[in-house]
Amino acid sequence: MNKEELLSSLIDEWEDKLHVLNDKPEENADAIIRALWLKASGLAVSVRKAADLPLPDLNEEQIKDLSELIRIRSGDYPTAYLTGKQCFMGIELIADSRALIPRKETELLCSICLNLTEKMQQNTDIVKVMDICCGSGNLGIALAFYNSNCIVYASDISHDAVELTIENINSLGLRQRVMAKQGDMMAAFDSQEFYEKIDLIMCNPPYIFSSKVPQMHPEISENEPGMAFDGGTLGIGIIKRLLQDSPPFLKKKAWIALEVGLGQGELITMLLERSGVFTNISTGRDESGNT
Repeated sequence: MNKEELLSSLIDEWEDKLHVLNDKPEENADAIIRALWLKASGLAVSVRKAADLPLPDLNEEQIKDLSELIRIRSGDYPTAYLTGKQCFMGIELIADSRALIPRKETELLCSICLNLTEKMQQNTDIVKVMDICCGSGNLGIALAFYNSNCIVYASDISHDAVELTIENINSLGLRQRVMAKQGDMMAAFDSQEFYEKIDLIMCNPPYIFSSKVPQMHPEISENEPGMAFDGGTLGIGIIKRLLQDSPPFLKKKAWIALEVGLGQGELITMLLERSGVFTNISTGRDESGNT
C-alpha cells in the first residue's frame, strides 16, 4: 500500500471517530491524520502547518506509531498535545498540557492589539505591553514577533504555563523583548518601574461559568488545565479583578483589550463604563458574528 492509499484508508477508518471541536476549525480527519503522520515520521508541526507539507514515506514501525497516535486522538486527546505544536498567527508554538491550547478565535484579539500598537508608535518609540493570564504566551509572543517596537511583560499564576511561555520565547529568539514571570495577574509586575508605564494591557482570561465546566467536551475539561478556562460563578471574576487592579500601571492614554465569553460583552461594557476610569469602549464580533 502506497502512502496515498494508506492516507485514504486511515481517513475512511477514523473519520467518524475523530471528534472535532467548533473552536478548532483547522481540524478535520484529513488534517489531524496528516499532522500525526508527520509526528510519527519525526517531524513535530501543527495541524495548520501540516496541511502545507508533503507526507513522507513511513516504515513499518512508524506506521504502528501513527496508528497509536490516531487511536489516542480518537479518545478525545487534543491533537496539539500529541504533535507538541500549535499554530497561532502563523507562528509555530510549543504546545503541551501545561497551558490551554491557543485558539484561532483569539487571533482576533491579537490582530486588534497589533493595530493598536502600530497606532501607538506614532507617539512613542517603544510600546510597552502587559499580557495577563498569558498561558503559553501566544498573545504576547505574536505581538513582539510582528511588531519589533513592542516590549511585552507576560504573567500567569501557573508556574507550568510560565515555563512553557519561556520555552516559546526562547525558541523564537524573543528574549530581549518578551519577559515572562509567574504571579497572580498584575502582582507579577507590582513595582514602581511599571506604574504608569504601560501602553496596553491585553488578557485572554478564564471566562467559562464554573457551573458549565462539567458540561464541556472532555477533550477540554479532561485534558486542558482547568484554571485556564474556569472563570468563577459568573465567568467574569478574573476580568473584574483586572479592571480593578490595572489603572495604576496604565499611561494616561493607554488601552485594555480583552477576550470575553459568549454573551458577556454587554456586561463587561457596563462594568467598564461604571468604573469611571475607562472611556472609548468598544466591542468586536468574532467570525460567527457574536459580540
